[in-house]
Amino acid sequence: MKDIYTFPENFKWGTATASYQIEGAVNEDGRAPSIWDTFAHKSGKIDDNMTGDVTCDHYHKYKEDIAHMKDLGIRNYRFSLSWSRIIPEGSGKVNQKGLDFYSRLVDELLTAGITPYATLFHWDLPQALQDAGGWANRETAYKYRDYADVVCTALGGRVKNWMTHNEPWVHSFVGHLYGDHAPGLKDLKTALQTAHHMLLAHGLAIPVIREKSPGARIGIVNNLEWIEPASMDSRDRDAADRHDGAFNRWFLDPVFYGSYPKDMMDWYGSDAPEILSGDMKTISAPIDFLGVNFYTRRIIAHENHGNFLKCRQVRYPFMKKSNYEEWENNAEGLYRLLIRLKTDYGNPEMMITENGTPLPDVLEANGEVHDPERIDYLYRHMGAAWQAIEDGVRLKGYFVWSLLDNFEWCLGFTKRFGLLYTDYETGKRIVKDSGHWYSDVCRKNRIEL
Repeated sequence: MKDIYTFPENFKWGTATASYQIEGAVNEDGRAPSIWDTFAHKSGKIDDNMTGDVTCDHYHKYKEDIAHMKDLGIRNYRFSLSWSRIIPEGSGKVNQKGLDFYSRLVDELLTAGITPYATLFHWDLPQALQDAGGWANRETAYKYRDYADVVCTALGGRVKNWMTHNEPWVHSFVGHLYGDHAPGLKDLKTALQTAHHMLLAHGLAIPVIREKSPGARIGIVNNLEWIEPASMDSRDRDAADRHDGAFNRWFLDPVFYGSYPKDMMDWYGSDAPEILSGDMKTISAPIDFLGVNFYTRRIIAHENHGNFLKCRQVRYPFMKKSNYEEWENNAEGLYRLLIRLKTDYGNPEMMITENGTPLPDVLEANGEVHDPERIDYLYRHMGAAWQAIEDGVRLKGYFVWSLLDNFEWCLGFTKRFGLLYTDYETGKRIVKDSGHWYSDVCRKNRIEL
């Protein structure tokens, strides 16, 4: 007997991508370099020394990719726009050819019966803005507002679901403290100022989007984790609280409460960001939904000589891990996270905007790709989402990461997340078993294993 769970009527099933990861065409039609073009071309920054110069060539193959979604019954698609394709220098002159690409993309989606969900910023800041200080420069937030104005003026009549930022924690901390992402900096104060200005830009853009896209629904997308202490020792509990403060609360509290967590402001001390009068009111402008990207649970222990939070991750040998070893496969963590968001943040309307797992997928001689582990992963996480809904969480949609195998940032092409297998030599797309399984989920609005 199969376990079958039916979701609420009008639940939004979709899939997600990001511009630099799939588009390619980095030097075409007036696009200028982003920080990821610069970073990926530096030796030793990407695991396989590859770049996003071509990747999936979605810029030329977008009609084919949309046709695949239509055939699979996927009716919602989350994508991001390349700022440097639209405004090559980050501010000033608009590149009409860049805007025209996204206009064609949106029209093709709507013709196929697919609802577009647009993310304004998914880490690919124009290099010209980075040269002027990047997100650590307050002016970038205002230039982002102007960029949002340009985009929403062009697309706001057709796109009614907008996301300001994708995972500001990753861009600020991984890109400006750990140095593993573009622009490759390693400074805590810069990371925290970057995070603040990204949140400020989010708030500045909201009234612009509402004006230029009447009736639009607006959210921000955070990567969030369920975090547990490694023991009941007070030092481990405090370390887990600090990790939660830096990873989750630092990006949730300003949006929902209009303030940064006091314990983290105290912890950061002189490294805390400069906050001007009115900033927190701007940041806490009402949103319509919270986008939740979930991949793993973290178990945290105290470590005197650990990172800037004096903590470390504990990995249990009996827990199943993904092909990216830092991540546990722990669907219960998603359930507990959603319940925590309901309890601590007033039960906002939510969308799971990314969830998926990397696997070493292989194209078989018969042209098929079998990925039963991904099906099991998705089934269990969708089951966690279903249970959260049953327990009162206002979850309205679920977007699988990702539509396509693609350029996975500093991991290059070493990890495959897609429902479609990408043959990087030929550009051919092949629907994996998980893609066929997800098609059934989308059409029936239920999961069954």
